[in-house]
Amino acid sequence: MAFASHWIMLGLLLGFAVAHSGLASLRMGGEAIIGARLYRVLFALVSIPLAVILVVYFFNHRYDGLLLWQVQGVTGVKTLVWILSAISFFFLYPATFNLLEIAAIQKPQVHLYETGILRVTRHPQMVGQVIWCIAHTLWLGTSFTLLTSLGLIAHHLFAVWHGDRRLEDRYGEAFLKIKERTSVVPFLAIIDGRQSLKWQEFLRPAYLGVTGFILLLWWAHPWLMQATSKIYW
Repeated sequence: MAFASHWIMLGLLLGFAVAHSGLASLRMGGEAIIGARLYRVLFALVSIPLAVILVVYFFNHRYDGLLLWQVQGVTGVKTLVWILSAISFFFLYPATFNLLEIAAIQKPQVHLYETGILRVTRHPQMVGQVIWCIAHTLWLGTSFTLLTSLGLIAHHLFAVWHGDRRLEDRYGEAFLKIKERTSVVPFLAIIDGRQSLKWQEFLRPAYLGVTGFILLLWWAHPWLMQATSKIYW
């Protein structure tokens, strides 16, 4: 029973991955049938509740299982974890470039971006998730957190292949040209000369919004821990 939560988390991760990636794969056909706005609403109605369940369950069971290491008392570790967590959000939320499409107020579209954080890596959400997982696994040091992190990273690595395949199916040669000029590994395309940073591209409201979200999350973090602890599952 001590590791029951580990199996439950694996099931939750698998369910979220199947629903999220499955609906993404069906997007073109689904939009042709019910329209882009309604499909975005359907996607949100399925994905958001599953994501909330995952987050709450993780919060409530993050110290389950074996304690593999304990570095919370080591000088500088807490600061490092917060810095890594903040950096992860700048990679995790590039989709905030167009909030009206996310909310289906404007017609949701698939875009071929090659600006800002996309110059650093073609799959910023994967990179952000890896950084977030490293930070939280380092801080918590439990087998439950390690398992959760490995599951999240595995899903996002699959999403790298899945996302590239869907974009190639939709855009063909136009996407392949962008693929040649960008990299999955952060900064690799910049280092080998295929890409260059343009700092002015980071001066946009989306990044300011993410900064505000990070500060809000830092302030609200203790309250979130208390609120989720009152949900008994």
